[in-house]
Amino acid sequence: MTLGGLDDVRPGCLLVAMPMLVDPNFAGTVVYVVDHSATGTVGVVLNRPSEVRIADVLPVWADLAVDPGVFHVGGPCESETALCLAVTSGGAPGLQLVGDDVHLVDLDHDPDELRGAVHGLRVFAGYAGWSPGQLGGELVEGAWACVPGRADDVLAQDGEAQLWQRVLRRQTGARGVLSTATPDPTQN
Repeated sequence: MTLGGLDDVRPGCLLVAMPMLVDPNFAGTVVYVVDHSATGTVGVVLNRPSEVRIADVLPVWADLAVDPGVFHVGGPCESETALCLAVTSGGAPGLQLVGDDVHLVDLDHDPDELRGAVHGLRVFAGYAGWSPGQLGGELVEGAWACVPGRADDVLAQDGEAQLWQRVLRRQTGARGVLSTATPDPTQN
C-alpha cells in the first residue's frame, strides 16, 4: 500500500524528499516519522551520517549501535539534542514503541537492561520538525512522498543516496520510477 497525504502520516512512516525539494537540510533525505499529532510532526533523517562517533559522546551505548557507529544528523532542530531509535522484537524498560519493531530509546536508561532485546540502534543529533499545517502544505506541493516504513530502514547501512533509491524502488508507479534518478535533480 502506498501512502500519500497528510492523513496518511503516522509514526513509523517515511517521508521521502522528492527531487524538487532543494532545501539543503532535506534534499535527498528519508525521514522516519517519530510522532505526528495536532501539535505537529517530528521525525529523524535516516540517511545523513555525521563523523561524530557515538563512543566519543555516549560510550555506554556504542556497542548497541549499528555500523558505522556514528551519530546521524536527525534534522536542523535542536542539534544538541540526541534521539535514539532501536529495533527490537519486544518491549523492554526504557523503550517506547513508535512503529512495528521500532522504539524510541530513553538514553538516560541503563543500556545493560536492553542487551539481548535490541537488534541494533541508531543515535541522531537533532530532529526534523513541522508545525501544524506546515507538512500538509509541503505534501500538497509535492516536496515529500509519504510511504510505509520498515524497521530495517532505521538501521540501514546504505549510503545517503542508496537508502533514498531503495525506499523508492519498493514503491509502485511514478514513485518507483524515481528510484532510477538521483536525489539531486541537477545530477540527472
